[in-house]
Amino acid sequence: MTLYDKIFKPKNYQLSNGKMIQEKKSRTPLYLLLTIIILIIALKVTEFSLETILSKGKNVIVMLEAMFHPDWDYLPKVIEPLFDTLKMSFFGSFIGSLLALPAAFLAANNMVKVPLINWLIKLLFTLIRTIPTLVSALIATYIFGLGTLAGTVAIFLFSFSYIGKIMYEEIETVNMGAHEAMISMGFSESSAFLKGIIPLIMPTYISTSLFNFEGNVRYASILGYVGAGGLGLLINENIGWRDYERVGTILFSLLITVFIIEQISRYCRHKLS
Repeated sequence: MTLYDKIFKPKNYQLSNGKMIQEKKSRTPLYLLLTIIILIIALKVTEFSLETILSKGKNVIVMLEAMFHPDWDYLPKVIEPLFDTLKMSFFGSFIGSLLALPAAFLAANNMVKVPLINWLIKLLFTLIRTIPTLVSALIATYIFGLGTLAGTVAIFLFSFSYIGKIMYEEIETVNMGAHEAMISMGFSESSAFLKGIIPLIMPTYISTSLFNFEGNVRYASILGYVGAGGLGLLINENIGWRDYERVGTILFSLLITVFIIEQISRYCRHKLS
């Protein structure tokens, strides 16, 4: 028996009553063939060249070697853009998460029983989430001008759509017992939501908001590429000048900042669990 037969050929099994049953024929070979075909097409479309990667790979080593020898004299110039990045991330995340909850209430079909409103809010979440943060930051710079305000708006839009989607799905799967009991006692829909649903979803809401803030600190660091302020301006400038020692300083400061934020966020999520 060949290796192919051992892996893919359907096997026969005998039941305790003496009947023979045959295992369904595996579709794994077909899936493997399709995967290989798609991979080959992708390599052709992207003009993948292993020779180019090997020949240019030494440039990566040169860049990394320079980055691992940061220019510490440049650190004072990094502090202010780093705080700009943190401010963009915090305010954008905070306002986005704050407005996402009432929007999630409108999107949840077990809270607002008006299909048109549910559909419109869910469509809004989908449309905003479809636009990459970098693109929304670029659009914001044309509206609000260059600076951190454009970055804050871009982060707000992402946070609003991301947290809103997760929360309306959480609301739709929550136990409605307490909410329905309050409605039967004469509470309004909004009061029943605040007292019967909010306590159930609050751990998920806070945990999601903290996780979103962590990610936004990293995202905000590249928004400067489109003029939205923060560390991205310095990164873009120093990469353009091939000053990789200064780029290493910027990335190191960002790494330490993100690590501290993640530790605080992890501690808070642990307390909520």
